[in-house]
Amino acid sequence: MQRAVWLLVISGILALPQSLPASEGGTTHYTPGAVATLIDLAPTKTGWIMEPIYLHYSGDAGASVQTPLIGQIALGLKVKSDSVLLGGLYAFQQPVLGAHYTAGAYLPYVSVDVEATLSTAFGSRSRKDSTSGVGDMTLIPAMLAWKSGSWQYNALLPIYAPTGSFKTDRLANPGLNYWTFDPTVGVSYNNEKNGFNAALYAGLSFNTTNSDTNYRSGTLLHFDGSVQQLFPAGTGFLGIGAEAFYLDQVSGDSGSGARLGDFEGRTMGIGPVLTYVLPLGKEALVAELRWLPETSVKNRLDGDYVWLKVVYQL
Repeated sequence: MQRAVWLLVISGILALPQSLPASEGGTTHYTPGAVATLIDLAPTKTGWIMEPIYLHYSGDAGASVQTPLIGQIALGLKVKSDSVLLGGLYAFQQPVLGAHYTAGAYLPYVSVDVEATLSTAFGSRSRKDSTSGVGDMTLIPAMLAWKSGSWQYNALLPIYAPTGSFKTDRLANPGLNYWTFDPTVGVSYNNEKNGFNAALYAGLSFNTTNSDTNYRSGTLLHFDGSVQQLFPAGTGFLGIGAEAFYLDQVSGDSGSGARLGDFEGRTMGIGPVLTYVLPLGKEALVAELRWLPETSVKNRLDGDYVWLKVVYQL
């Protein structure tokens, strides 16, 4: 069980580009559930980690809610996105600052459907766009983990690079056309004797300006926490738990494209988490499913996140 539990720390580090708090287009790079449970902890075992992730989101802003989008004002914004993220990490043997050191990257492929009514100088008109393609890459130059008994302390710096396509003549875009720097810290408790786990993460997302729209989305403070219990199940271990998240935009949007002013928003939610760990000799396969409905929102889309994460350590 010990090796299987260690492998839980590796999966799903971050991020798909079509997350949906307030800011330009109702989107930001950080997504609730990206770093939230034991499976998301920084690794403490040397070696390669390969990881596919799937994320589905569906939400809407309401018929009378205004949202800044591609340099215009949208009413009744509705978004559905499906993303597949392929990632690779390597945990080095040599410690850095007394911590286990890991680096890696994630590349998403995104399919997006957007529907809205746009306000123009000639009146309102309804539009619907769909597109798919490579999204914004997540770079992880530094991920540090300090281990002390059943406790682990983590620090990481995800950087979202604007590698996805963005055009102002379409509602749906795989990329956001700006950089995001998201320093994140976390603490976790893992009792290997009884299988109980808990984790709490906090981060600040800093965004650069979208040069095509002259829009700079505000800084986002985010918290994600979880509790899980592992039980023997067949040849592996079944984990049952829950995750809660809270996101708050702590600075306003800015730039000449921010036609709705600060447009600060926040969201919170809670949902179940189901995990399965299958030991395979010296290796292991880990899978996790999360359903995270939003329960309270302001100035943003209101919907549900569904995550499926799979991790395999070579």
